[in-house]
Amino acid sequence: MRKSIYTLLLFFIAGGLFAQSMKDIPVNEEWLEKIESLAPSDTRIEAPVKNILVFSQHTGFYHWTIPHNDELLKILAKKTGAFEITIARDIDTFEKENLKQYDAVVLNNSNPSGPDRDLFADLLKKNSSLDDARIAELASQYETNLMEYVEEGGGLFIMHGAITVQNNSQKFSSMVGGSFDYHPKQQEMHLKEVDPGHPLVQAFDGKGFVHTDEPYFFKNAYFDYNFRPLLYIEADKLEGVRGEVSNNTIYVAWIKRHGKGRVFYSSPSHNAQSLEQPELLQFFVDGLQYVVGDLPADDSPMKN
Repeated sequence: MRKSIYTLLLFFIAGGLFAQSMKDIPVNEEWLEKIESLAPSDTRIEAPVKNILVFSQHTGFYHWTIPHNDELLKILAKKTGAFEITIARDIDTFEKENLKQYDAVVLNNSNPSGPDRDLFADLLKKNSSLDDARIAELASQYETNLMEYVEEGGGLFIMHGAITVQNNSQKFSSMVGGSFDYHPKQQEMHLKEVDPGHPLVQAFDGKGFVHTDEPYFFKNAYFDYNFRPLLYIEADKLEGVRGEVSNNTIYVAWIKRHGKGRVFYSSPSHNAQSLEQPELLQFFVDGLQYVVGDLPADDSPMKN
């Protein structure tokens, strides 16, 4: 009897875990050809080619879509002819002189480890024998380098989990629009446009976006609402929300200014399956054009 109960318990646990994840898709020729066929072939605004730096290193949770996003961005660059893509994984990426070469930086699920949630410190610990004090000093400098890069006019495009890059830094949270708090299990959800007439959400044609993903909740600077929200989900339509939510509207994509620079954040998506919807690919192209300054858009904060 105990064995039967134990087996049944394992079955439900396994089922619950399975319900929270989607099957990994290999980055093979078949998948690449599919994405290339779905990707937009031009941009909304014609402009000179822009140099985009994609940082695809992590030290914490590994998102299996990192290589998919790398290839996706290369395909978007190739098909539109609007961007040159450079993939990077080393801490030297954030040296001031290196950043100056690029019109925008993409943080591709660059999750740090916990509880410090400091990507720069993690990378320094991994690749050096420096003492803790020196690591802290250099990590702070790399964070400053990136923030000054944006403040002085560089673009920053943040993909899904990369919002955790400096998750405990209030000043970084203010620059990007918030910090990651938690997410319930993966589930199908309907993302809706805040303003269907906004140029950054034209891809969704007033219908929103339905997919399976992790519904992200945010903290720290998020509640300043110092950004222009683009997409939202409704907390009361989700399973697994922790306690009461003060605002049923949870923004999951937004744009904002930081000094002379521009920031674009998109929580979609944890899964490569979402990339097989052309609306999301167009959304990413528009986001890239926004952060490099080619696509004009209202990025004034819309306070709640």
